[in-house]
Amino acid sequence: HRRFLRRDVPARRPAPLRGRHRRRGDPSLRPEPFDLVEVQTRIHNLLEVRLLYKKIENYNKVLEQTVQERTGELLRANEQLSQEIEERKGAEKSLQSAYAEIKQLKDRFQAENIYLQQDIDREFNFGEIIGRSNALVQVFFRVEQVAPQDTTVLLLGETGTGKGVVARAIHSRSAHKDRPMVTVNCTALPANLIESELFGREKGAFTGSDARQMGRFELADNGTLFLDEIGEMPMDLQTKLLRVIQDGEFERLGGPKTIKVNVRIIASTNRNLEEEIRKGRFREDLFYRLNVFPITIPPLRQRKEDIPLLVNFFVAKFNKKTGKKIETVSKDTLNTLQDYHWPGNVRELESVIERAVITSQGTALQVLDRFENSRKAGEQEARDDGKALGEMEHDYILQVLQKTGWRIEGETGAAVILGLNPSTLRGRMRKYGIRR
Repeated sequence: HRRFLRRDVPARRPAPLRGRHRRRGDPSLRPEPFDLVEVQTRIHNLLEVRLLYKKIENYNKVLEQTVQERTGELLRANEQLSQEIEERKGAEKSLQSAYAEIKQLKDRFQAENIYLQQDIDREFNFGEIIGRSNALVQVFFRVEQVAPQDTTVLLLGETGTGKGVVARAIHSRSAHKDRPMVTVNCTALPANLIESELFGREKGAFTGSDARQMGRFELADNGTLFLDEIGEMPMDLQTKLLRVIQDGEFERLGGPKTIKVNVRIIASTNRNLEEEIRKGRFREDLFYRLNVFPITIPPLRQRKEDIPLLVNFFVAKFNKKTGKKIETVSKDTLNTLQDYHWPGNVRELESVIERAVITSQGTALQVLDRFENSRKAGEQEARDDGKALGEMEHDYILQVLQKTGWRIEGETGAAVILGLNPSTLRGRMRKYGIRR
């Protein structure tokens, strides 16, 4: 059967009623019927609209979720990109720092290579310490005592006694043996160049300085610096050297930057530095800084029993150099060499043997040098040397005794520091008249 529904929206506006009330049964108040097909169509349309709204709502949710996900991905990508940019900047700074460090190391290695090549090409006194005399055994003992430490060492001895060889022996037994031992010969450098050689210079520091140069202290950083013939150093540079020894810092010539180094100092001299202090030619405070562990290298005339060993060593050395085959050295030749007082010490002996190897005919060494008045001169100089060395030994023993509070025996006693038996030390105290 048919069902009738009231329209939601009237088709037309009813005419106003005249009078106070409308009459019952007015046709305008009666509901108008709809066709079922039209109703079904409208319901279908409403359902489709609701479904469409539902789909749109779902699509909006999916879109919103997708947008949020993409936004999150973009934010994470942006954050990662920013992090990568920062890392790249950090890597660039690190690379720049590494490049600067590599360049600095390259400059240093090039400077070291140039120096070491010069050092290899330089002729040393002899290749190793040769001898077994008591005087030299004492030197060996002192070297073994001080080598493992970072203590400053002062080598005392005449020219040609082998101070450079002893310095290398100390360095080769030290904790810095893997680093180079840089040598500065204070007598070979002009006074106006010693400062730039020691401390380096910046470009334009003085006329002709067209490039920056690293000084010997920088080259010897974490290694050993050997100041040969320190007594020849000008007074104005002694002040700067004292600062480096005390504080481990200096400035390059013409540069404001302070450079820190860790250098073990070994110095040598053939002068009596205490006499130089009295004459005003050497700083007293620098002397005390250098004289922490003095080692006296005996002259060759005080260890003549080592001369046969040295002769054999030099003959073998120059046989190899010249292609000769000198095999024997006569006893008369050795006696002649041992009678000579050798004012030039081992260096002079080396020159004599080299000359003899070149001029010798056959397999026997023939020394053509004439050592006139050698015994008389040697005895006189030995007496003078004995007196000078005796005074030095007296002063050194007295200094050590005062430092130890006149304690002779024990681990902190003067005998251990001096490398002597307590009985030997007491004997030398009696010999030199040393009393408390």
